[in-house]
Amino acid sequence: MSDNEHEAKMARPRMASGALFFDEQGRVLMLEPTYKDYREIPGGYVEAGESPLQACVREVREELGISPEIGRLLAVDWAPSPAEGDKVLYLFDGGVLPVQLRDQIQLQAAEIGAYDFHLLDAVADLTIPRLARRIVAAAAARTEGRVAYLEHGHAPGHDGPVSPHGPA
Repeated sequence: MSDNEHEAKMARPRMASGALFFDEQGRVLMLEPTYKDYREIPGGYVEAGESPLQACVREVREELGISPEIGRLLAVDWAPSPAEGDKVLYLFDGGVLPVQLRDQIQLQAAEIGAYDFHLLDAVADLTIPRLARRIVAAAAARTEGRVAYLEHGHAPGHDGPVSPHGPA
């Protein structure tokens, strides 16, 4: 196989990065984007020359107007999409967002209408299924002190959604 043939077969996924933030009750922060009909987490696409962690820090600062410390990687999710192309999505641990930082949040008004904290059990009703699966799996990885590898929000070899307490 020539270099050109090999290169033509190489995957060129887009990368995105986000953070999970929690309150003292263990609820997860969800944003209400002005341009979507479902909730999101803080994050966005990784730019050229930027690491996934750098993108997460930048996106949190842009969307929330704060710069909290971003912790360890919680999950990596390969998300195939015939319409949008394949994506590799990274979720980092934003930890418990202290009240003093929550009081400093200044939402990016053009993109974010509001935010609130929600129980993990409610996430599936607030967002699209693939993101709900990713959030729940990442939260379980956080609790268990591990990193979750996912394919379209599922642990490989697992047919259903991952529960907050690990695979069912």
